[in-house]
Formats: sequence, C-alpha cells, structure tokens
Amino acid sequence: MKQRSSPSTFSIVARDPVNGDLGIIVQSKFPAVGAVVPWALAEVGAVASQAWANTSYGPRGIELMSEGKSASETLKILLQDDDKVEHRQVGIVDAKGRAVAHTGPECLEWAGHVIGDGYACQGNILAGEAVVTNMADAYESTEGDLIDKLLAVIRAGQAAGGDKRGMQSAAILVVREGGGYEGGNDRYVDVRVDDHPSPIEELERIFHLYDMTLLSREDPSRLLTIEGNLVTKIQNALVTLGLLESAVEDSFTPASQSALQEWINTNNFENKYRDDGTIWQSVLDYLLEDARTHG
Repeated sequence: MKQRSSPSTFSIVARDPVNGDLGIIVQSKFPAVGAVVPWALAEVGAVASQAWANTSYGPRGIELMSEGKSASETLKILLQDDDKVEHRQVGIVDAKGRAVAHTGPECLEWAGHVIGDGYACQGNILAGEAVVTNMADAYESTEGDLIDKLLAVIRAGQAAGGDKRGMQSAAILVVREGGGYEGGNDRYVDVRVDDHPSPIEELERIFHLYDMTLLSREDPSRLLTIEGNLVTKIQNALVTLGLLESAVEDSFTPASQSALQEWINTNNFENKYRDDGTIWQSVLDYLLEDARTHG
C-alpha cells in the first residue's frame, strides 16, 4: 500500500504529578501540527496521534477516558477498531498518570517510543532512537513545572536530530480545570506555530509573551513592594506614558494605582494585576521598557 504524506513528528504526552496538569508538546515537518496531533481534557487525559495520524484517536480517546477507561484500555479499543493500525503512532496518558504508546511496524524509520512514569515520548521519521531517549532524559531531569519540562523535552529531541526531514511547525498544549482565560475553559497553555523555519524557537518566543500576559507562574520572590525609589520609578514611567499627571515622591496615590491598572489592562496583563501594594518584577520591567521606548 502506498504511504501518504504524514506528520513526521516527535512529541510527549505527560501528567504533572504535583498538580495534575496534562500536556503535550510536538514538533513536525508538517504544517500546523497543532491542529492534528495534540488532544487533551483536564482531569481526563491527553492523546498524541501521529505518523499516518488517525485524528479520531484524539476525541475518541478523550471520550473513553472520560468514561473511566485507563490509558491502556483506551489504546486497546482505539487500535482494535482501526484497519490501518500498523501505520499509526499514538501516545496516551490518563488522569492517574498511567502512560502507554503504540508505534506501528509500518511507521517510517526511525520510529519508536519510550514510556516513563507519567509520560510517553514518541516519534517517527526521526534521526534515530536518541531523539526519544534524550526527550525522556530531559523530562526526568528538568526542574520546574510541566511547561518547563515540555519545553526542555522538545529542545532535547531536536538537539538529537529531531525529525530527519526538517522542521516546520510546533505546538504546546497544557490543560488545567478552569485554567483558561478568566477560567472559562481548561486551556491553560495553547500556543502553536503553524509554519516557520525554526518552529521550536518561535514557539518559545510566543510562549514567553503568552506567559507574560496570561499566566501567573513566576516565583513569588519576584514580587516587589511598591515603596521607596520604586514608587518614583513607576510614577515617572506612567507620567511619560501620559497616564499620570505628575509624580508624588514616596506616595503611591490612588491616582497612581488607577494609572497603573489602566496600563496593565491596556497591555493585557490583567491576570497579573495586584491590588496589595506589590508588582511582579516582569511587569515592572515591561512598564519601564515601555516608558523608555515611548519617552
């Protein structure tokens, strides 16, 4: 049977054992891989369907795990109903951190997977086995939250040669109950690069902006109390930006707080707004740079 073009891909599905977040990161020599491979639902599971991808594996897998099936049971059901199973590759992790994977014998070389505690790394049309083993090593050795681990994994896979056809697109998806914007859905992180010569670097660049504006995952030690010289710095920046009439030394007035909130809302930092007399270091840095740029 003639093999069609497929998402030559490397990915990981994983569950954070600390907070239960579920996530996937993927890179491929295939356009818009984020629209094909990753599927996840908070407190249920995550599925990465690739190689000659059966896109029904994602929604069907999530449905099966929602009904209480384990990752292993879900994989068995998906494969038994598929007459092209030898061409499929899929990784699954459920809400209890049980991970499984399947690499069909007809997946294009090199193809394979590594299963670890709470995660599965898989890939096809790769430079070699080191791609997935390096990914697994990176996942287990990287400190930080699930996002930090996923980003380290995709860098490690690429450093080992990645997709031997090259790079084109990448995506990261992390789900958390109520983790989306204003708590309206579970998409804690959903960032995609659909077509780019360096999609992993571009994914990290866009994620940095996403992290800055939408997430509050900084170390609390980076919270600064608005007092002393910091009062003057913030007020002067707000004056430069035309949001505050004048600075009042050593007094962060209600007018100053209102001006700061206006700037925060205008720049999409509302998830990082503080009304307790503190400001995140990252927000302060962005404010001061904004004032320097427009001064």
